[in-house]
Amino acid sequence: MIHTENTPNPNAMKFLSKNRLSEVGTQEFQKKDVKKIKNDFVKHLLNFEGVELVLISENFLSVKKSEKISWDSLKPSIISSMNDYFEKNKKPIVLKTNETKIENTKENSEIIKKINEILDSKIKPAVAKDGGDIKLVSFNDGIVKVELRGSCSGCPSSLMTLKQGVQNLLCHYVKEVKSVEAS
Repeated sequence: MIHTENTPNPNAMKFLSKNRLSEVGTQEFQKKDVKKIKNDFVKHLLNFEGVELVLISENFLSVKKSEKISWDSLKPSIISSMNDYFEKNKKPIVLKTNETKIENTKENSEIIKKINEILDSKIKPAVAKDGGDIKLVSFNDGIVKVELRGSCSGCPSSLMTLKQGVQNLLCHYVKEVKSVEAS
């Protein structure tokens, strides 16, 4: 059974399932990259008229749409696609691959580790409730650059979330952080 939740972004909706959706944490897919995407389910969703972005987390999927299409016409198709996928598949939509990422080996790796710990424990759960995600892009000279993803990208509330929420928390817990900016 798929449940939906509205998000602060009127053009984004969160779709929740009792099934695990991702083995690799949160992944974002954009319509502009559809030709490069290998995941058939994600391609299918991105090919719906009006769908601009799909974010898949461990237990929810978030869809961002264009203003020209209504949720009344789009929501049933997404729910039906998710139900169909899980009737035919027992595995999550996004599976682990053998690709590995190179760890940051700069002097500030301890600070980056602290920033990621705060993002993972205090910030990501809050933005996930609204169907979004936040990713550390860089840390340089006290400035943290983050990417807001899913329903958070383009949301009218995102700047307030970034400055009042994310910046305040990171400055409080990591003394080296002076400000937070969107990348």
